[in-house]
Amino acid sequence: MTEQAPPEKESHGQGEKTALLLLGCPEVPVQMGLALYIAGRLEKSGVRVTMAGNPSVIQLARVSDPDQHYVKKVMNLEKAMADLIEGRVHPDITVSFAHNDAGISYAATVRHVSSSRLYLIIFGREAEELAELAEFDCEKIVERAVHNPGQLKKKIDGAFGWAASRS
Repeated sequence: MTEQAPPEKESHGQGEKTALLLLGCPEVPVQMGLALYIAGRLEKSGVRVTMAGNPSVIQLARVSDPDQHYVKKVMNLEKAMADLIEGRVHPDITVSFAHNDAGISYAATVRHVSSSRLYLIIFGREAEELAELAEFDCEKIVERAVHNPGQLKKKIDGAFGWAASRS
């Protein structure tokens, strides 16, 4: 996978749509599987996906998807946030994963600086408590998932409109 900045906005009649997936520390197992699932579904529907995370997340993505079937571009999370804040990128969709308060803070920043459709996936042992901290406009998907992604995947499918289609 090439490490690149997220694509510049080309949608709204000017080309393909873009998505930015923001992943936190990979200590909760469900995150990577669901991120690859979402990336695959978006790519299959013609949305160009960039995954941003810390070096561990990027390495996990590279190992998990060596042939780049699901994730074509990866980049450092701090660079992705700087690009959003400084207006260098404008994704159509942002999917932010949060299993701690830092994840909520990243999503709040995205909401403040971007007009993209924001999906906030809140998971982990403290999911319900974390969800209360997200007091900004976004599509919240909340599940106390740590190891088993099944219920959270169902909620993601519903939020993205994939529930009626075959997974």
